[in-house]
Amino acid sequence: MVGRIAGAPVLVTPSWFLGAAVLTLVFAPTVRTWFAPQLGTTAVLVVALAFVLLLFASVFLHEVAHALVARARGHRVTEIALTLWGGHTAYTGSGGRPLDGALVAVVGPLTNLALAAAFWVVYQLQPVSSVASALLLAGAFSNAFVGLFNLLPGLPLDGGQILESVVWGATGSRSRGTLAAGWVGRAVAVGVLVLALAWPLLEGRRPSWVTVAWAAIIGAFLWSGAGEAVKSAQTRARVAGLSARGLAVPAVVVPVATTVAGVSDAAARRPGAVVAVVGPDGEPVGWVDPGAVASVPADQAATTPVEAVVVPFPPGSAVSPDLEGDALLDRLARGSSGARVVPVVDAGRLTGVLDVARVAAALRR
Repeated sequence: MVGRIAGAPVLVTPSWFLGAAVLTLVFAPTVRTWFAPQLGTTAVLVVALAFVLLLFASVFLHEVAHALVARARGHRVTEIALTLWGGHTAYTGSGGRPLDGALVAVVGPLTNLALAAAFWVVYQLQPVSSVASALLLAGAFSNAFVGLFNLLPGLPLDGGQILESVVWGATGSRSRGTLAAGWVGRAVAVGVLVLALAWPLLEGRRPSWVTVAWAAIIGAFLWSGAGEAVKSAQTRARVAGLSARGLAVPAVVVPVATTVAGVSDAAARRPGAVVAVVGPDGEPVGWVDPGAVASVPADQAATTPVEAVVVPFPPGSAVSPDLEGDALLDRLARGSSGARVVPVVDAGRLTGVLDVARVAAALRR
């Protein structure tokens, strides 16, 4: 961690140093072409490194813009990181308002475009060509490219997040927005590689293997991010389809004073239902383990209290049958206390039980 901005730690990952070194070596031949023979090898590397640091500084300001707008919209920023691929900003509470996602996303590319304009104006003011003016020109073009490229409407780019928010706002479904932006992101990934191959051919030139290799790397990164977005949308759609009412198993309710024999009679009257035990005021106590019931000798069933075969419900674990989607999963995560089965209570009456493993299986399906 190198500091804090918008209340979040600023991290420089080890991969960033690798990226900076690789980009310095990649940019060095261009520097040598521009300034040879005025600069020696060491000077060329220094100028190339200066450009790379200038580029990453622009990326950093891009991420800072994301963080500041996210915080201004009431979200908690958890991390600003510089990585091999540039950087990312993480913040919580992004699931409620489409406008927030669009505003947070668009401000990053707009920051790069503003920097490009500033670099260009200062470059135009330079009286003579020099290393400094070349860096200004490179800064203008690199920021313009980063800003415009990030506005392409496909995840994981910022433009994809904008498209996601637009579709989300229009349809009311974030899953549809993510799915649309994810598929467009895959198209963008393929388009990057196709453009690198087709553009030179249309001009009668052979494609540069270096350009094609970079396009393939960028395309693979975009395809991977878009694929994760599509999977996320599909998972979110499955989550939205979960409901406590639909997944609950009906319960046969018996009072806490019942014996094991009474439990067997209640279970026989309603096959497939779970026997649940309630206290004197109707509060959920627990559910009856059929294996424990079967282990009680027949001649002792009429005198063995139900407490001997009951599995207690964790305090406060009851869920409403109206809970659905993320709200249901959040309630189970916070209230189940690791229990396998929790009670379903409707208007103060225990109506069924919810097996957490059944919820997990439905989510996987």
